[in-house]
Amino acid sequence: MRILHTSDWHLGRTFHGRVLDDAHAALADHLVELVTAEAVDAVLVAGDVYDRAIPPNDAVALLDETLRRLTERTRVVLTPGNHDSARRLGFAADLMREGLIIRARTAGLDRGIILPDADGNEAAIVHALPYLDPDAAREILPPLLTERLGEETPAKHTTGEGRTEGKDGDASSQPGPPERPRLPRSHEAVVSAALRLVAADLDRLRAGRSRRLPSLLMAHAFVVGGEACESERDIRVGGVDSVPSGVFTTLGGSALAERSGGLDYVALGHLHRPQELTRPAGPRLVYSGSPLPFSFDEAEGARNSATKSSVLLDLGADGVTGLERIPTPVLHQVRTLTGTMPELLSPAFDDATGAWVRVILQGERPPGALATLKERFPDLLAFQHEAPTRTARERIAVTAAADPLRITEDFFDDVCGRAPEPSERGVLRSAYESALASARSER
Repeated sequence: MRILHTSDWHLGRTFHGRVLDDAHAALADHLVELVTAEAVDAVLVAGDVYDRAIPPNDAVALLDETLRRLTERTRVVLTPGNHDSARRLGFAADLMREGLIIRARTAGLDRGIILPDADGNEAAIVHALPYLDPDAAREILPPLLTERLGEETPAKHTTGEGRTEGKDGDASSQPGPPERPRLPRSHEAVVSAALRLVAADLDRLRAGRSRRLPSLLMAHAFVVGGEACESERDIRVGGVDSVPSGVFTTLGGSALAERSGGLDYVALGHLHRPQELTRPAGPRLVYSGSPLPFSFDEAEGARNSATKSSVLLDLGADGVTGLERIPTPVLHQVRTLTGTMPELLSPAFDDATGAWVRVILQGERPPGALATLKERFPDLLAFQHEAPTRTARERIAVTAAADPLRITEDFFDDVCGRAPEPSERGVLRSAYESALASARSER
């Protein structure tokens, strides 16, 4: 069976103010062509389909059209990420046709999806976890754990909220009513609980079969060991964001982890850098990464070892039999240019005049430098200046006895990184003498 794993489309996003609609449209065309050319049996989209909870109309229209085209050719399983609104993305999910499955509700995360191969035979099991916000999921999951696993989550009692009056009218504190059972407030706790539910369902789905079905899990999370990019939204809340990679091997500490046969592949979303987390045992933990760069550091990485891509996965009864990263099309060239002003204006950077550019200017910054660079690179989107390192020098104490002109020149040197030229000294002297004359006239 052949699976295409992708995530973090972020439809509706901009790149330093530049709209990415054309790049997203090219991505949609690429995915449709890839599904057809590679005979893909299912596409897994592991969260952050949109860039924000209320996406722009054009982004909604593009997703609608993209899903229509994909489901005409294959099946699509889609989950919301931390950027998406699970309620909006999952609207009417139960009414959708067989080719499109959206798992947006926490209550349904342990309903395994059995995917058929091209011949219609049952070929793989997918459990699709929506993004589990710790504050919400810690309350939603305990009743499911009790109902389906018989697992009781301790409930804390409030204190000091109930008060009763004694015979003599004195008030005494009584324990308040018990709170609803809650898991610890961490992503590790809620993902582990979800995996224990998955383990029970996986055990049920595999029981009694003459042939083992490979198992895939979709999750949107920051797994310990993953390398982040600057464009990802921080999901940390008091340090509760990370999930240890080992929970996917133990299925959250489930007693059924071994009997269920375990997971074979975890299709991860959230981190934008394509990467696979190395583990001595257990399922393969793979981030497809975002298919487009959303920051300059991502674009720089894409030209080196972290090419923007999706993952083409082959599965057999024993699990993963093949994994290939398919590069996504690059519509806009993105460059970071570093150098002194003469270097940046030299022919060495002529090939970047049509790119989306970040300039890191080293050394002195002459007057009008930014305007000159914008003329040189019309799509200059970000600018940094790395001032030259200056040797420590003696500071002049500002006292009544100090020479005001020497203090002014020292200040000029400190701000501009160089001593004033003779013509500039003349301007400073003229300004000083004018100030003196004005002060005398007011006496």
